[in-house]
Amino acid sequence: MMSKVPAQEIAILKYGGGGDWYSNPTALPNLIQFCNANLGTRITAEPETVETGSVTIFKYPFLHMTGHGNVFFTDEEAQNLRTYLLSGGFLHIDDNYGMAPYLERELKKVFPKKQLEELGADHPIFNQKFKFPDGLPKIHEHDGKRPQAMGIFDKGRLILLFTFESDLGDGWEDPSVHNDPEDVHIRALQMGANIVEYAFKS
Repeated sequence: MMSKVPAQEIAILKYGGGGDWYSNPTALPNLIQFCNANLGTRITAEPETVETGSVTIFKYPFLHMTGHGNVFFTDEEAQNLRTYLLSGGFLHIDDNYGMAPYLERELKKVFPKKQLEELGADHPIFNQKFKFPDGLPKIHEHDGKRPQAMGIFDKGRLILLFTFESDLGDGWEDPSVHNDPEDVHIRALQMGANIVEYAFKS
């Protein structure tokens, strides 16, 4: 198993290809604050940034990735990410609108024989501290598509979660950034906390 030091930490995954991996700068700090207050976690307030090909990713049990555009992994980066995930790591990818076609292409490098599978509303990730009986919530509207939680599994364990047409990260940001109502902001944070809780327990 991967060494988890510190025990509970989150890092932002910096990837190549020119996509804005750095988008939503207030999102993760807000989610971390919410988790520490509601889940009893002790996650460092400001997340570190790690590169896909670095051994540093193995220090973090939870990686978060987001953006709007192109994603590119070298073969070495894909292998490093595959090793990380198969040895106990967890990656949450939140499509900030527009990254899906690039991501799906690059995930084939990471797992040539695995495909994204849609999670049903009965998956445990929707039934952690906060309850989402209808599955992934819709936070921001773009083109009328339903929100989907897609996953890659290894030996029954969810190792990668791709949230699509939901825009959780936008909902985690300071409410003033997108003029989100309080209930939308809280619902996004609650779903994010469920993802963190599930990843830390799995």
